[in-house]
Amino acid sequence: MDTKKLEILDSTLRDGAQSHSISFSVDDKIKMVRMLDEFGVQYIEAGNPASNPKDEAFFTRMLGTELKNAKLTAFGSTCRKGVEASKDDGLNRLLSAQTECVCIFGKAWDLHVTKILETTLEENLRMIYDTVAFLRENGRRVFFDAEHFFDGMKNNRDYALRAICTAAKAGAEVIVLCDTNGGSFPNEIAEYVETVKEALPQGIRLGIHCHDDCGLAVANTLAAVEAGAVHIQGTFIGMGERCGNTNLTTVIGNLQLKRGYELVPEMSVGKMTEAAYYTAEVCNMKLASSMPYVGSRAFSHKGGMHADGVIKLRESFEHISPDSVGNRRSFVLSELTGRTAMLEKLKGFGIILEKGSEETLRVINKVKEIESEGYVFEGADASFELMALRELGKLKAYFKVVDYKVITSQADEENAPASAMIKVRVGDRREITADEGKGPVNAIDKALRKALEVFYPVIGDMSLVDFKVRVVDNSTSTSAVTRVLIESTDGHDMWTTVGASEDIIFASMAALTDSIEYMLYKKKVYNYM
Repeated sequence: MDTKKLEILDSTLRDGAQSHSISFSVDDKIKMVRMLDEFGVQYIEAGNPASNPKDEAFFTRMLGTELKNAKLTAFGSTCRKGVEASKDDGLNRLLSAQTECVCIFGKAWDLHVTKILETTLEENLRMIYDTVAFLRENGRRVFFDAEHFFDGMKNNRDYALRAICTAAKAGAEVIVLCDTNGGSFPNEIAEYVETVKEALPQGIRLGIHCHDDCGLAVANTLAAVEAGAVHIQGTFIGMGERCGNTNLTTVIGNLQLKRGYELVPEMSVGKMTEAAYYTAEVCNMKLASSMPYVGSRAFSHKGGMHADGVIKLRESFEHISPDSVGNRRSFVLSELTGRTAMLEKLKGFGIILEKGSEETLRVINKVKEIESEGYVFEGADASFELMALRELGKLKAYFKVVDYKVITSQADEENAPASAMIKVRVGDRREITADEGKGPVNAIDKALRKALEVFYPVIGDMSLVDFKVRVVDNSTSTSAVTRVLIESTDGHDMWTTVGASEDIIFASMAALTDSIEYMLYKKKVYNYM
């Protein structure tokens, strides 16, 4: 294989599923397979049919399904000690998945053979050989994951090499070197990959599978590729057991955009950010904003000089164009932000102002005024856009909160709910309603949306995703200004609003009303006011 051409095996649905708090349904797995196939992943390691009924059901549902780019790959282990491969239940259930490719893991560290498997070194080699040979005899393409390979090389080099050579001799087409404990360094990875290249027969492809326990999974993967590995395993946004696996979005960006490698088949890198957010949504997790290439802060600029520089010349503070991975540039509004950056941010909202105009000065002065009250628009773009529109007379309020009351239960009552009553005005009409929730903010959120749904039913599609509270100045103790950030979604888009006050309920109400108004404005809902 041309060393400039690389193949990707995505293990989000197998190794990623071992991540804390991740649980895929069968439907979730099918959604992810569709997305990964469309994106251009070559192999999708979708689970172990012998390990649980859910994975078995998934492979049954996928029988006969045609994919455009990817090949489904079932995962399993070598046969059990003392058991012939042909009589091993796990291997026969692996065959029942009817995938063209299978990925088998076996022990490459002598410590694991004697202490974990509690068998002999020779029996482990027999298990590896018989398993790979059995699968090959049954028409499967075999990828062999040499588990704990790098630890094995450090402790018993000869045995680790015997393990992978045994798999190769039995017919494995890819030998995957696994840094299972995630404790290796790039120089070690490169050295051992070079050693393996010399030990294996010609025509065997080398793979790399790294974990991130030292924060080096991506670096180790890149080192392996530079040393000759052509098969890359990882998970799409780095999820996995303990600290996670190699983050494929970062690896793909680095290899294709920065190093010129050709990924086979061609990856839709321009849609990588969209694919990353889709993965996070299916996994019911929040994508890390600082994630390279695809995070919301990957091309975010706060410092005035940085913002001014990137506006004049992108290359001054961005290593690639955000568009190349489907991301976008953003400017963080804070005391460090210059006028140029603020105007550029407004331009992103479709608000075009001249640098020295009266409107620009009005917006800047308003920002200074409310920041002195404890507001900060860093990370709260929705509230900033609404503030600018109001100041420029371009937004009419959708509703007015006339009055509200919050009642909390006795503190010694376990899981005691809070109640909220609210009165809103929309045009000439008023609506009074009440609800209860898990705490005062949840109660008032539910009551407010319940009252407004009478006028704007689309609010029913909206939900609160995250709620953060920060004391801005604790020098005044319990009367300190509290800043509340609320992240909301309609199931498709997400936005963040902010409120600040000495009263946490008032600050929360400000952020909540902004959140609802932002949704109504963006959806161009008819305004009854």
